[in-house]
Amino acid sequence: MMRVLVPARLRKAVRTWFDSRYISISDHRQDIRDALWEVQTLRREMATLQSEVERLRNARPQATGAGIGKADKAKLDDTHRLAQETAKALDGVLQNEVLVWQAIDDLRAGRASGQPGEQPCA
Repeated sequence: MMRVLVPARLRKAVRTWFDSRYISISDHRQDIRDALWEVQTLRREMATLQSEVERLRNARPQATGAGIGKADKAKLDDTHRLAQETAKALDGVLQNEVLVWQAIDDLRAGRASGQPGEQPCA
């Protein structure tokens, strides 16, 4: 590596340009923390929805069609729809989490292989 004296204004301009194009590792870490927090929140919501579904299953009358009122049927349908939407959203979030951790593992493997310095993150 060659070192060259560069005027401070030029150095600052180049660093500003690079900083505007790349995301820092600390920003990536914060994004990962935010994603993990979101996953934990969705897990809690899923647990709440599952307990609500179980409660509704146990509370429903044995006569499936005759004993259910319109309000109860609407509530059951709404709960089922929300459970399905949440399950789809959670599946997408978990798939994204797997991709994030695969990218982290790839970055760690790249550093372990002896590449000097920090890798820029785009």
